[in-house]
Amino acid sequence: MNIGQAATASGVSAKMIRYYESIGLIEAPVRTEAGYRVYAGDDVHTLRFVKRARSLGFSIEETRELLALWRDKSRASADVKAFALRHIGELEARIGELQAMVKTLGHLARHCHGDGRPDCPILEDLADAPAPQGAGRAHSRDRARHHA
Repeated sequence: MNIGQAATASGVSAKMIRYYESIGLIEAPVRTEAGYRVYAGDDVHTLRFVKRARSLGFSIEETRELLALWRDKSRASADVKAFALRHIGELEARIGELQAMVKTLGHLARHCHGDGRPDCPILEDLADAPAPQGAGRAHSRDRARHHA
C-alpha cells in the first residue's frame, strides 16, 4: 500500500509517518523504482502501536523504548510494567501541576473585576511572578511534544 493508504489504515497522518521515518522511530519502507514508499501490514501494525503509545502520553523517546521492548520477544514483562508505572507517576505529577494551575488561575479570575478598568490581577500576577528555577531551559519533553 502507498503512504496514503497506510495513513488511513493506521490513523497516522502521512506527514507524521514521514516524520517518524526521518527521526528513525520507524523503519523506512521499501520503495518502488519510481521512489514511492510501499507499506506492508507489519508497517501499519507498527504505526498503530506508535499512535497508541503517543495517545497515552509517551514521548517520542519513550515510544522508541516501547517499540524496542515490543520487538524483543525475550523481554521480561516486569520491565514493561516498570516502564508503564514510571509513566503513570509522571502523568500523576503533571496532573498535579495542571490542577495547581487551574486553582491559581481560578483564584486570579475570581479577583479580576472583568469590567472596563485597566487594572487586572491576572496580568499583575504574570508580570510579578518570580522566575522558576531552571528558567530559560526548555524541557526536552516539551520540545519533543512540539514536534510530534
